[in-house]
Amino acid sequence: MIRSLGLLFSFVLSASAIGQAVLGTPVRTITCKKAEVNFLLLAPKGDRILVCTDKGAELMDLETGKRVFEFPFMEDNSTAVWYALFNDNGEYVMLAGFTGKREVYDLKTGKKDGELGRLKWLPNSLAMKEIRLKMGNSPFDRYYQQETASHGEFNVKADKNGDVVFMDKEGAALQTISFPTNKDIHHHAPCLFTDSQFITGTDDGRVIFYTLR
Repeated sequence: MIRSLGLLFSFVLSASAIGQAVLGTPVRTITCKKAEVNFLLLAPKGDRILVCTDKGAELMDLETGKRVFEFPFMEDNSTAVWYALFNDNGEYVMLAGFTGKREVYDLKTGKKDGELGRLKWLPNSLAMKEIRLKMGNSPFDRYYQQETASHGEFNVKADKNGDVVFMDKEGAALQTISFPTNKDIHHHAPCLFTDSQFITGTDDGRVIFYTLR
């Protein structure tokens, strides 16, 4: 029965957890195209979430869960987006690949902006290296910017098989969330906190929201 419920909600809580950081059942799931979720970013206004995957990126409306725009990406035969950045007012978004290649999209039209020189908010090549997107590496290398996160008394880290592990400040494990539907044993689930929620993603394009305790 417990196993059935875990598969139904696509998560399993560690039976050995001595405390909980999030409520067990997700409060919502947004489904994107079937792809590995690498990186998540909330828009400045808090009304949309950018989902970066190994097949480009998608901008999703948080209220409806529907896709607003889909952004293709190609870099040396890799379609993976490993990092993203909104400008301050959320009118543009930058996508970055494994070498630090940058593409900017206008969020009023969903189209690519080719005049990067005038966009003063963009990080330069040195700044891109500092976020671990290194020039010249193989597209098969993975650069996870959201392997760890902190919120109040909790830390969280990505673990094998796409699991996420919550810990206290001393490093003791409190709670593990697993996703039995993950097929990629090397998937590192992105870890993102808001004031009241924890958000993560699976290797099949789902973005999952949990309420913090």
